Amino acid sequence: MAHQPEACQPGILKKDGGAGLFLVLNAGSKNGISRKIAGISAITETVSAIDAAAGLSCVVAFGAAMWSAIGNGTHPKELRPFKKVSGRKHAAPATGGDILLHINSTRHDLNFELARALLKHLGPAVTVIEEVHGFSYMDSRDMTGFIDGTANPKGAAERRAAALIGAEDPAFAGGSYVLTQRYVHNLAAWEKLSVHEQEMRIGRTKKESVELSETVKPPTAHISRVEIKQNGRELKIVRHSMPYGQARGDAGLFFIAYARGLGIFESMLASMFGAAGDGQYDHLMDFSQPVTGSFFFAPSLKMLAAIR
Repeated sequence: MAHQPEACQPGILKKDGGAGLFLVLNAGSKNGISRKIAGISAITETVSAIDAAAGLSCVVAFGAAMWSAIGNGTHPKELRPFKKVSGRKHAAPATGGDILLHINSTRHDLNFELARALLKHLGPAVTVIEEVHGFSYMDSRDMTGFIDGTANPKGAAERRAAALIGAEDPAFAGGSYVLTQRYVHNLAAWEKLSVHEQEMRIGRTKKESVELSETVKPPTAHISRVEIKQNGRELKIVRHSMPYGQARGDAGLFFIAYARGLGIFESMLASMFGAAGDGQYDHLMDFSQPVTGSFFFAPSLKMLAAIR
């Protein structure tokens, strides 16, 4: 009988429902929170039953220090803290976090109900260091006006191959590494650019989201800097990023992506922020500033259920 791959947490591979809620938490006593974590799945199922068609999911992931406390002496090969990435002009800060709760469905109210229930369950054992409510904007566009996630892997097999740990670390198969960053856009400055100038910074056409040819696309375009290749093949990640914002306040993108290793994220960030050694950086960063940055590990369903 063929080996069956470990089941991952469903929210990693599923298509987004259009409403997201992202919670990054710190745990005061890391050793005392294991039993609380064990109840998250049951609470998610209870709230999900209110409207099964809404596709409510909650991915639970852990920072490196947190996993060291609850992982029963085991550690994913590539799990490590996020480190600040600095270039000549821009930097990506490291803000950390012990627990990530990535909630998604088609309904903002269900997301909110689940977040409240989970925070009540976790109680004073955790402190919220970031809470972001994301939404689908226009026809899947970022607030810059460009479609986001065009290069995401298509289909379950491609998404599994990109997002899930496999034979390279069999003890953690079915798990996934996670990068989160919150970007604040300077929309007033961005909107002063012509469409052509914006397209040169993104590397795609604005209306149809067609990637510009290699002869036209600058090496400083966003697409040029985030495409990471190994042995001639592009390495894929599974993005679940969402716009967020206030009419009179910060607005931007909550970037969240899953991958089978952290190396691709580190290479991507080095390329974006001018730390890759080629003297170039992503010129979209002149209009979008990251204010948070964290790495997490999302265990398989079996491993998550075994945390006690």
